[in-house]
Amino acid sequence: MAEATFKEIPELFEVELGESLTARTESLSTFRELGPPDLCHVVKSTGKAGTRDMGSWHYISGVDASSSASLAAYINSLTYAIEDSGAWFAKGPTWKVKNGCFCCFNAFSRVDVRVDVKIPGGVNAYVVDLRGERHEATPELWQETYVSALLRSILYSDDPTYYLDAYRKLDPITSLDGEIRFLQAAEALFSKGWQVGSDPEIQVATVVSNHLTAGIMKYFGDSGRYQPIANLFEKLSQREPEVAGLLAKSYIGMNEEVKAVQVMAAAMKQTPQSYTLLHVQCDFLRSKGKTDWALKLARQAVNCAPSEFVTWEKLTELYIDLGQYDAALLTLNSCPMFTYNGRDVHRPITPAKIHLPFLKPIGEILPDRGLKTEEDEADPALQRLPSPGLRGTWSRAYSLLTKLVARMGWDALLKTRSEVFVMEEEYRMQKTQADPRPSVEEVDENDGASTRGLKSGSKDALDAPNIPMIRVSTESDRDVDEDGNIAANLPNGQKALEKPLATQPPPEEAPEGVNGTETPRPGDPSASNFASKRLCERWLDNLFMVLYEDLRVWTIFRAEVAHFKTQHVAYRKTSYEWEILGDLGVRLHHKEEAKEAYQRCLDGSRWSVKPWAKLMEMYSEEGDIQRCIQAAIRVAAYQWAEYTEMTYPTQIARAFFKLGQLHGHAKISFTLISMGLPDSILKIMDSYLQYGKAFRVEGYDF
Repeated sequence: MAEATFKEIPELFEVELGESLTARTESLSTFRELGPPDLCHVVKSTGKAGTRDMGSWHYISGVDASSSASLAAYINSLTYAIEDSGAWFAKGPTWKVKNGCFCCFNAFSRVDVRVDVKIPGGVNAYVVDLRGERHEATPELWQETYVSALLRSILYSDDPTYYLDAYRKLDPITSLDGEIRFLQAAEALFSKGWQVGSDPEIQVATVVSNHLTAGIMKYFGDSGRYQPIANLFEKLSQREPEVAGLLAKSYIGMNEEVKAVQVMAAAMKQTPQSYTLLHVQCDFLRSKGKTDWALKLARQAVNCAPSEFVTWEKLTELYIDLGQYDAALLTLNSCPMFTYNGRDVHRPITPAKIHLPFLKPIGEILPDRGLKTEEDEADPALQRLPSPGLRGTWSRAYSLLTKLVARMGWDALLKTRSEVFVMEEEYRMQKTQADPRPSVEEVDENDGASTRGLKSGSKDALDAPNIPMIRVSTESDRDVDEDGNIAANLPNGQKALEKPLATQPPPEEAPEGVNGTETPRPGDPSASNFASKRLCERWLDNLFMVLYEDLRVWTIFRAEVAHFKTQHVAYRKTSYEWEILGDLGVRLHHKEEAKEAYQRCLDGSRWSVKPWAKLMEMYSEEGDIQRCIQAAIRVAAYQWAEYTEMTYPTQIARAFFKLGQLHGHAKISFTLISMGLPDSILKIMDSYLQYGKAFRVEGYDF
C-alpha cells in the first residue's frame, strides 16, 4: 500500500478532520502584526468506501500570494508529491489529494485570505475576518495579501527565535520581474505600512518605521543593492517628506555620499522633527569620525521622540563612543522599556502523527538528530544564565551595558554606578537625617524613578551635565533571578567579581512619596553629592545582576582555561557547554575567545546549527574563503534539514556576498569546485552565486 505522506515535504496529521483550519480561525483575533506563516491544509482520500479520509497540514512561506491561481497551483503541485512505494505488486488502495485549503494572513486589513481547491474540480477564494465571517476577495485585498506574504518570508527567513514544526520555506522572489512587482506593490501600499506594525523596539509604527520598510531594507540591503530602493524612495519622498531619511540611507549604501548630504540638508528644512532623519545623519557623522557633532543630533532626536527607545539608545551609544561613561549610564537609565511582543503564532494543537522526511543527500553530513548523548548536557549553572532570555528593548539595553563594561571594565563600571546613582547606604544615611514628613510640594507618587533626581537642575533637560531623565514607560520591572551568589573556587587564588550592591532602596524601607529631592541638613559634607544623584530604575538594577552573572561565569571559565594550560592538561567541556560559552563570549564582546569556544564545540557530534552559523559569519568578516565555505556547507545542510529551500535572504547568502565584495564571486566558485564536493551539494552551494549573478550583486562579474 502506498504511503499517505508527501515525499520531502513535512506534515502534521490531524486527529479530527479540519481541526487545523478551525484552530487558525479561532486564533485570527490574536494576530497583532504580520501574522503567522501561511498554512496549507490537505485532505487525502483513497476514493473507496469504508476508508477514512486523512487530513494534514504544514506551514509555508515564499509562495506567490498575488492571486488565487498561484495558491491553487501550489496545492496542485502536492498531488505529484505523495510517497509511492514503487512496487508493481503493491496491494491496497492508493492515496490521492482530494482537496486542499491555502490560508494567507493579510496584515494590512487583518483578515485571512483562503483558497479552497477541489481535485478535480474548481477553485474558491474568499476572506475570513476576525469574527470568522466570510467575505469576497477583492483585488485590493489580494495586493495587500501578496505584500504581507512577502514580508513574512523576508523577515522570518533566518530568525533563530522563530521555530515551527513542519515549516517549509521557499524563495519569495525568483526573478527580476518578481522583484519589480514587489517594488510596485510596496509603492502602492507604502502609506499603509504603519498598519502592519513594527519591530518590538519601536513603540509607535510610523510611515518610515514599520515592517514594510524593514522588509524592503533587509531584502535589498543584505545584498548591497540600494539602487532599486533609491529609485523607489525618490518617488515616495515627493509625497512623504519623511522618506528622505530612507533615501539618504540608500544613497550612502550606494557610496553616493554627496547626494545623500544634499537630500538630508533639504529634508531638514521640511521635517526638522524626524528622528529617523536625524539618526541617518548621526550614523553618517560617526562614520566620518565626527562623533561630537553626531551627539548634538542624537540629543535633538531625543527631544523629537522622547517616548522611543531607539532615540535614547543612539544617544547612549554616542556617549560610550566619546568615553562619557557616566552620561551613558544615566541616559541608559532613562530608556523607555516596552513589553516584548514576539512573532505571531498559530494556536498549538497536538497532531496525531508527525511526518518529517529526511532530505538527502546534503543531510547525510549531519550528526544523528534524534540521538541524545553526553554532548547535549551542560552544567546547570550555564543553563540558568538569564541573559539569553532577554528580548526586545531588554536585550538591546543589555547590549549597551555590555559595551560599557567592555570599554571601562567591571570595577570602573561599579565605581561610575555609585557616583551617578543613589546607593543603599547613602539612602539610609540621608533618610535618618532628612525630615521624615516631606512637604506636599515634594511628594509626587506618580513620578518614575528616573524623574526623581534633582528637580532644581537646568531648564534644558538635554544640556550637559544634566542628562535627560524623561520617564515614559510605566513598566519598569523585569523578573530576573537575582540569586547569583554561588560560591566558586577560582584557581591560582584569583578573586571573584564583586557582586553589585543595590542602588535603589528596598520598597519596604522607602517612605511613601520619597522623590529623591529631600534637602539634607546644612553642613552635611555629602549633601551636594547626594543631591546630584538619581535613583536607578529597577529594570536596570536587574540588568546589572544579569551582567554580574555573565561576568562571573566568564571569569571562572577563563581562569580555568589558564590554570589547565599552565598544568598542561586538556580542558574538557561538552559541545553544549562550549556553545553556551561561545554565546557568552559574543555577548561580552570577546570575539576571539568566542570563536575558539565555537570551534571546540564542533569536536563533538551534537545537532546544532548555531556554532557553524556563528563561525561562518566570523570567517566572512575576516575574508577567509576556505573556512567560510566549509561552515556554509554545514549551515546549508541544517537549513535543508529544516526544510529551508530558499536561497535569499539567508545567512549563507549574506556571508557569500560579503566575501564577494572582497574577492569576487568567481574566486568563491573556483574554491567550491576545488573542494571536490558531491554534485548535489555543489549545486546547492552554487545556487547562492547564481542568485548573485541573476540579480547583479556586487562582485558577480569578477
